[in-house]
Amino acid sequence: MVHTGFGRRGLLGGAGGILAAAALPWDLAHAQGAGTLRVGMTAAAVPLANGVPDQGAEGHRFMGVTVYDQLVHWDLSKADTAAVLRPGLATAWKVDPANPKRWLFTLRDGVKFHDGKPLTVQDVVFSFDRVLKTDAPHFDRNAAAFGRVRIPTIAGYEAVDEKTFAVETRTVDSTVPYGASWIGIVHQGAWEAAGKSWEAYNTKAIGTGPWKLEAWSIRERAVLARNAEYWEAARVPKCERVVLLPLAEPNTRVAALRSNQVDWIEAPPPDAVPSLKQAGFTIVTNQYPHNWTWQFATAEGSPWRDPRVRRGANLAIDRAAMKDMLGGLMDEGAGLLPKGHPWNDVPKFKWAYDPAAAKKVLAEAGVTPRTPLKTKIGISTSGSGQMQPMAMNEAVQQMLKEVGIEIEFEVFEWNTLLSIWRDGWKAPSNRGISAINISFTAIDPFTAMIRFLRSDLMPPAGNNWGGFANPDYDALIGKILSEFDPAAQDRLCAELHAKIVEDALFLFVAHDLNPRAMSRKVQGFVQARSWFQDLTPVRVTG
Repeated sequence: MVHTGFGRRGLLGGAGGILAAAALPWDLAHAQGAGTLRVGMTAAAVPLANGVPDQGAEGHRFMGVTVYDQLVHWDLSKADTAAVLRPGLATAWKVDPANPKRWLFTLRDGVKFHDGKPLTVQDVVFSFDRVLKTDAPHFDRNAAAFGRVRIPTIAGYEAVDEKTFAVETRTVDSTVPYGASWIGIVHQGAWEAAGKSWEAYNTKAIGTGPWKLEAWSIRERAVLARNAEYWEAARVPKCERVVLLPLAEPNTRVAALRSNQVDWIEAPPPDAVPSLKQAGFTIVTNQYPHNWTWQFATAEGSPWRDPRVRRGANLAIDRAAMKDMLGGLMDEGAGLLPKGHPWNDVPKFKWAYDPAAAKKVLAEAGVTPRTPLKTKIGISTSGSGQMQPMAMNEAVQQMLKEVGIEIEFEVFEWNTLLSIWRDGWKAPSNRGISAINISFTAIDPFTAMIRFLRSDLMPPAGNNWGGFANPDYDALIGKILSEFDPAAQDRLCAELHAKIVEDALFLFVAHDLNPRAMSRKVQGFVQARSWFQDLTPVRVTG
């Protein structure tokens, strides 16, 4: 196979630039200490502390599952198997035998909020109101923006009794427990104590999680303190504190780690990894449910509506060269799920690098290097799961140009990109882009596929950003949502995924290996096969 020659240094920059000192935005000295873990995030701002944080899945990783608990948790204790759901603030959940659209959650006894108040079913109702009830005085637009797309089929909910919370969906939906894992449960009294203001609440947040919020400043840091009275004794944190620092620029994160101003960084740039290893830092990677794609607009008026254009673009991507550029820190894009996943175990179709075939199919659609297709793509400079977005997108841009697709980038800050994703591709906020580069989690049928394809989930209802509508897809999705047997649901999901790949509904580029770099002082961390991670076992030695 002939590669396109996108060398690692050509687009990621040489090691010399990475090793140079980078100016840090503030002094971290006072945060040092044997019992403190200091984390350099890829986000440009500290995630909101409202229980349904912004900043994508990274926000949920560091502020959602730390300060808060959800009705349903993920088991993040294993590195060798995929994370699965487990009980959280609900000890059990089930579909109402009399109504398949109704789910019943049984609340855990003896749970207390950080202020000592007991968890009640009314706090659960309050927390769902905050996301779904627009006329409630405690409705939170920020939480709604990030939470509604996780539970879009919920039509109603209620406190059945002191220990039972029920939700009802518009259609039968077997994925409801996955959606519940995104909704942090907030203490109503704490919101009232903060002056009934969600903005003020960010500095006074109260959850039931293993960490208590000690300090919060959106552009500087958040400090989380150990909750010694956490209800799950096995997950009482080993560290006294966690300091979360927004360090969006990759070289700044590396410089902070090298100068002992942080202990842990997300997404180190690949060219820095060998020298970090040589200097004694630990590099941790693991496969996890991740996609690095372009999501195409496929509605009327988009250049990607023609399947020949989408297929030609996929044939033009040299995924092996991209993997080399990233120092091996990715798997080649094989769809919305990596090869070997139960839904992508025996793919019916596999995209290969074949520029000649790309030019042929594009020519059939009237696209050639002499008569190029010119369009704009929305990308970010950093962000949760975005890997090395500028370098990777520049590589894709060059690959596509060789077959007649000329790309201009509209560059957004990560949180802004997430916001316009919720608006839909034709909204003025999108500035005329026809595809969007947002990496995303693929942990269940809904988040992996359904939310992008179901015709009734176009913005603002969901993440069908590009206006995809196809009755055959809707019918298959309906079968998946109505199937509660895991094996049967897996078979249907595999059928849906095969259709997505064959129809090239995305530009499939990479699956991240989720690299982290950390000081050897950091001990006890188990990198789960998940977008989320458990910080409670982590120790920082002197």
